Amino acid sequence: MIPLESFRTTRAPLDRLLRPRSIALVGASSTPGSLGQFVLLNLRNAAYSGDLHLVNPKRPVIHGQQCLGAIDELPAAVDCAVLAIPGSAVLEAARACAQKEIGSLIVFSAGFAESGKTGKAAQHELARLASEHGMIIEGPNCLGMVNYIDAIPLTFVVTPPQAQSGSPGVAILSQSGALAAVIAVNMRHHGITLTYSVSTGNEASHGVEDFLEYLIEDAGTRVMALVVEQFRKPKQFLELARRAREKGKFIVLLHPGSSSAARESAATHTGALAGDYQVMRALVTHAGVLHVESLEELVDVSQILVRIRRLPRKGTAMFTESGAFKALTLDLCEKIGLELPGLSPVAEQALRDALPAFIPPSNPLDLTAQGLVDPDLYRRTLPAVLEDEQFGSVVLGIILTDPATTALKLPPILDAIKTLQPSKPVIFAALDEGAPFDAAGIRELRESGVPCFPSPERALRALARVTALGRQQLLNAGDAPSRFKPPVAQGVLPEHRAKELLKDSGIPVPQGGLARRLDEAIRIAHGIGFPVVLKAQSVDLPHKSDAGGVILSIENESALAEGWLALHRNVEKNKPGLRLDGVLVERMGKSGVELIFGARNDPEWGPVLLAGFGGVLAEAIRDVRLLPTCLPIQEIVRELGSLQCSDLFRGFRGSPPLDVEAAAQILFDLGTLIRSCPEIEEIDINPVVVYPRGEGAIALDALIVAGANGRGPEEPKEWHAESK
Repeated sequence: MIPLESFRTTRAPLDRLLRPRSIALVGASSTPGSLGQFVLLNLRNAAYSGDLHLVNPKRPVIHGQQCLGAIDELPAAVDCAVLAIPGSAVLEAARACAQKEIGSLIVFSAGFAESGKTGKAAQHELARLASEHGMIIEGPNCLGMVNYIDAIPLTFVVTPPQAQSGSPGVAILSQSGALAAVIAVNMRHHGITLTYSVSTGNEASHGVEDFLEYLIEDAGTRVMALVVEQFRKPKQFLELARRAREKGKFIVLLHPGSSSAARESAATHTGALAGDYQVMRALVTHAGVLHVESLEELVDVSQILVRIRRLPRKGTAMFTESGAFKALTLDLCEKIGLELPGLSPVAEQALRDALPAFIPPSNPLDLTAQGLVDPDLYRRTLPAVLEDEQFGSVVLGIILTDPATTALKLPPILDAIKTLQPSKPVIFAALDEGAPFDAAGIRELRESGVPCFPSPERALRALARVTALGRQQLLNAGDAPSRFKPPVAQGVLPEHRAKELLKDSGIPVPQGGLARRLDEAIRIAHGIGFPVVLKAQSVDLPHKSDAGGVILSIENESALAEGWLALHRNVEKNKPGLRLDGVLVERMGKSGVELIFGARNDPEWGPVLLAGFGGVLAEAIRDVRLLPTCLPIQEIVRELGSLQCSDLFRGFRGSPPLDVEAAAQILFDLGTLIRSCPEIEEIDINPVVVYPRGEGAIALDALIVAGANGRGPEEPKEWHAESK
C-alpha cells in the first residue's frame, strides 16, 4: 500500500475550505442533538450569505429549506461539503463529491486511521481521492472549522458570532477538535479576537503544516495557537516557523507527548506515531516557536502576544499593593526565570518624588493601600519605570475586591495608559480572582493594548515565556553556513577514524596514531611522549574497557610492550576470534571534568546536538540539554550553564573555574560537522574533558555512525533523556 504521506497535497487552494462561497451540508437534519442540525443552526445564526445546499435523502424540507436527495443532485464545483454522516457512509459520499468537483470536504466521523487496519485503509482511500481530484479534506475525526472573520462556522460545536474589532487576532490550529473548541471558549472569555479555528483531526490529506502556511499569510492573524500531537512534516514546520518569525508573527505551541504514556496515547487518538519530544522542543524553540506546557499558558501567552506592540527583552517592573505579595512575587519570578531588575538612580529618584515618604522605591513596588485615597498615584509612578531602560515590561498587580474599589482604581490606571501611550508592554493582573473582572474598565484596558489577567501568577508565567522569546530573537544568529563537507565512509567508524574526522573539523583530540605492530606502537609513543594509553580498535568492539581493550598510564617502552601483550590477551579471552584493525596509541591526558557531547541527524527534524555531564554515570544522571546545531558560541555557553551540575564550571569547592568557552567551541564545531554531513546518523563523544580556564578542552573518545544502514551492534545513546 502506498504510504498515506505520499497523497498529502497542497495543490488545491485552501480558500475553498476556509472561505467557501458555497456549502453543501450532507446529512442536514432537524433532529435535536444531531451533528447536521448543529451545523445548520450555526450557519443560520451567523447569517451565512453564500449558497447553502442541504442534502438528506429522507427529508425533503428542513427548517423551511428544500433538501436534495443525493450528492449527485448538487450543482458542480461547490466549494465545501460538510459530511455530517456516519463513518461507514463517508467513502461513498467522498467519491460522489469528487465526481461533482467539490473543492473541499470536512469529515467529522471517527473510526479511521486511529482505529486499526480497516480504518487506516479507509483513510488511505480518502487521501487518494484528495490527491487524484485536487480536493482538500479536513479530518476525518475532526470538529470542523470556524472562519470568524467572514462568520462561517462549519462545526457542530455551538459557536456564537464574534464582533469584529479590526485588530489583529489569534488563529487556533489543533489536531484535537475538543481542545480547539475549549481554547476558543477561553480566548473569547479573555476578549481575544479570533480569526480562524481549524481542527485537523487525522489529517488524511491536509495537516497542521498546510493550514499554518495559509495562516502565516493571513493579514488578520498575528498569533497562531497550535495543539499538535504529531508533526507529519517536521522540517516544513521549522521552515514555516522561521517564515512566521520573519513576518513578525508568532506561533504558540502546546505539544502533548513529554511522557511515555502520552506518546502511546497519541497513536490511538489521531493515528499519529509520536516522535522524540525533546528533539522537537529544542528545534522548534530555536526556530522562534513559543512552546508552552498547558492550555492555560497557551491562552495567556497568546493574549500577551496579540496585544503588545513589541516583545520585551529585559526583565519586568512589578507594581503591587501588598507587602506579602511582593515577597511572593520575588519567589515566583526566581522560580520561573523572570528577572526583576533594580531601579536605575534616575527612576529611583523619580519614584521617591512621586511616592509618600512611607513607601520606599523598589522593584517590586508595594504601593500599599494608598491608591484608595490617592488614585492619581498610578499616573504619577508609571512614567518612572516606563522610561527606565532596565525594564522591558511593567506588571500592575492590583487588588480590586468589589465594584466600588474597581470603579475607583481602574479609571486612573486607564487614564495613565491612554495618556502615556507606553511602547513597552504593560500588563494588568488582578490579585483577587473573584473580583468584578468583567468591568468596563477591563475591556477598555484590553482595547488599549493591555493584556488583562485575573491572576498575577498566570500573568507572570506567560510574561516569562514571552520575555524569553524576545531575548532569543535578540541572540538568534540564524542558521550558520557549513564550512566544509569531509568524506564519510558508511557504517560504524572505529575510534581512530572518528577522531581523524573530528580533528579535520577543528575539534581537539589527543595526539597519537594507529599501530598494527608493537614496533609501530613504540615509535608513535616516542613521538608523542610518555605516558600513553593503548586502545583496541574494531567496529565490533564498542565497549573496549569491558573487554580489557584499554591499557592506561604506560610510562615507558617496556611497560608498553607488556601492555601490548596484555591488551591482545584480554581481547582474545573476552572476544574470541575478533580481528582488530589495530591499536590506538595516544598521549595520556590529565584528568578534568567530563562532559558528553553528541550530534544526531534526526530523520524527521534534522540535525540536533546533545550536551551534558558525562563519564561512566552519564546515562544514570541524564543531566543533558538538546540544542540546535547553529547556536552562537555565547549562547552555547549559556545553555551549558543551564545544566544541573553546572556549578562545577564555576569553581566548585575551591577548584578553579573551567574553560567553558573551549567546550562550547567543540560543540559549535560538532554542529557544523553534523550539518555538513547528512550521511552521518550519529556522533557520540564521551568524554569531552574540560580543563581550568585557559587550558582548553579535548575529546577523549568518539563513535560515529554513518549511512542509512550503518548502525553497528551497539544501539545509539538514549535521546529521550529529560533536559532541565
